[in-house]
This record gives sequence, structure tokens and C-alpha cells, in this order.
Amino acid sequence: MNGIFITLEGPDGSGKSTIMELITDYFNNKNIDFITTREPGGTEIGEKIRNIVLDKDNKNMAAETEALLYAASRGQHVDEKILPALKAGKVVLCERFVLSSLAYQGVGRSLGIEKVKMINDFAIKGIVPDLTLFFHVDPISTLDRKTEEKGGDRLEREGSQFHQEVYEGYMKLLKLYPENIEIIDASKSIEEVFNQSIYHIESILKKREE
Repeated sequence: MNGIFITLEGPDGSGKSTIMELITDYFNNKNIDFITTREPGGTEIGEKIRNIVLDKDNKNMAAETEALLYAASRGQHVDEKILPALKAGKVVLCERFVLSSLAYQGVGRSLGIEKVKMINDFAIKGIVPDLTLFFHVDPISTLDRKTEEKGGDRLEREGSQFHQEVYEGYMKLLKLYPENIEIIDASKSIEEVFNQSIYHIESILKKREE
């Protein structure tokens, strides 16, 4: 049996990590065979790349370098962790995937969606999410709250204009690649956001059982 690949996407501070924890509890209670992971990272090599990409001291990193590092981490992630889990019939729950690179590097860094998509297509071996939950929320207010609390990593500290462009990039991408994407109103309470998410997850789990 093939597994199911579910990704959580959205602007920084949209609540992905919180909902990921709640979905994890839900899967455990339902005895669902699953793994959770994140990008960039997810593997030992990928986490090392993550540290380079998000290091606040790497202010001079070229946009092209940034995009290639994300794709490199993703390639390792798919090969070492995601693909084997899917082949074993597991549900893979991943925070961020290619859509993030298209928004942040393709639009936010002005590298172009197609160019960033091309290097990622090379990295992911044809693996695409069966379901993407996009957490839709005003990016500026959530980002301000997150950076005030934790200081923020290199990308989170890029400023409101960059993150507004990323958000607009996401809006464009949702129209370009709507397949398997469900939009979650992340401005609601945590319980409501979780319930929206579980509704779509249960739907795809039922389809697998049919």
C-alpha cells in the first residue's frame, strides 16, 4: 500500500507547528502509522543545511545559493526519509515543501517561479503532496508577533516588504497549482483551525481505504 504525503504550508507565524503537534496527537490516538518531519531539514544532512540557510550571520548569502541549498536539503529529505516512508505505506506529515521555495525564493527573492521549480523538480524524484493544507493568515501581524517573541531567523528578519511579497507569491501559486491544496482560515481559534485541518485529512484517509 502506498503512503499519503501531507504538507503544511503558509506564511511564517501562521500556526503550522502548533497544528502539526495537534495532528500528531490525533494520529497517535487513531493508531495511524505516520512520521512527522520538516523543511528545511528532516535528516541529519538536511538539518546541517538548515543551520546554514537560517543562520543570521549569513547576511551575504546570494539568492541563488539560498534556493539551491533549500533544494539540496529537499533532495536528501526525499531520498532518505520521505520516499522510504511512503513506500512503507506510512502517512508523511511535513511542515513545508516545494510550495515554500516557489513563494520565498521564486517570488520573494525574484528568482522566478519556473527557475526555482526546475531545480526542485530535479530534487524530488516526482514526489508531490497528496494533500497540502495552506494556512491563510495576514503575514505581517503574525510575523511581528513571532519575531518579538523569539527574535526570528535570517528569513524571518527580512522585513515586512519581503514577507508581503512572499504572501502575494503564495496567492499567485494557489491559482497556478491548485491541485490537492486546501485553504485553511488560520485567523480562527486553534481549535477551529485544527478542525478544518482534520476534516481534509480524514477525507484523504477515507479515500485511501476505499
